Parts: sequence; C-alpha cells; structure tokens
Amino acid sequence: MGTARARSGGAARAAAVRELPVKETEEAWTPAELDEVRTELEAEIDRLTRQVDKATSSFSALVAGGEGAGDDQVDHGAATAGREHEMTIANNARDLLEQTQRALVRMSSGAYGACESCTGPIGKARLQAFPRVTLCVACKARGERR
Repeated sequence: MGTARARSGGAARAAAVRELPVKETEEAWTPAELDEVRTELEAEIDRLTRQVDKATSSFSALVAGGEGAGDDQVDHGAATAGREHEMTIANNARDLLEQTQRALVRMSSGAYGACESCTGPIGKARLQAFPRVTLCVACKARGERR
C-alpha cells in the first residue's frame, strides 16, 4: 500500500511538473530540474535571511551608538551615511528575500513559469538563469520602456 501511494504521489508530482508553463520550443520541466531550482531558491533564502539579520544588527549598532557630545558635523555626516548604507543593504536583501519566497510559493501553486502580466510562459531557460523572475522578456522590456 505504501508503494502504491508513493507511485500515485510521484505521478501527481510529475503531472504537476508537466503543467508548469513552458515555451513551445522548450521541454516540460522534469522533477530533477524543478528540484534543482527549488534547492537554489532555498539556499538563497538562507543566505538572504542571514544578510538581513546582519544588516539589521549593524544598523541597530549604528543607531545605538547615538550622538556623542564631541561629534562634529563630519562625524555626524559619516554616522548618517553609515546608517543609510546599512538600511539600504537590509531593504535590498528583504526585497530579494520576499521575491525568492514568492517564487517558492508560485512553484508550489503551479503558477511558476507564468508571466504575471500576460500569463504566457516566462521560459524555462530564463527561470533557470533567474529563478525569481515573474515576467517574460517581452513584458519586462515593455515595463522598462515606460
């Protein structure tokens, strides 16, 4: 009974993989290809989580340092620039983390590979190179021209 369940689970997973959108010139996603992308996304989530934590703690340390009685304008400007730099790093890492987590959700829901603008296929090769993209090349180019 466990073997039958494993087979039906594998068949369902394979069917879900075949249902992911691909361009007419591309082969359907294989379970191995999808697992490779999923593993890459999960590793990226771990890396970005550590980066956000580090940047947040660096920012907190800069803020906690506060203003000293002997600070002049240059010291104050350098401290402000340091805080802004750490805040920018943390915000960028948070944005990438959200995009990466969203890619995993799209993968689980079967929406992975569909352009969020035109609903056409993004392209398997594009997703393998940039696993968190949500737009096909045409829609991305159209958005950049605006």
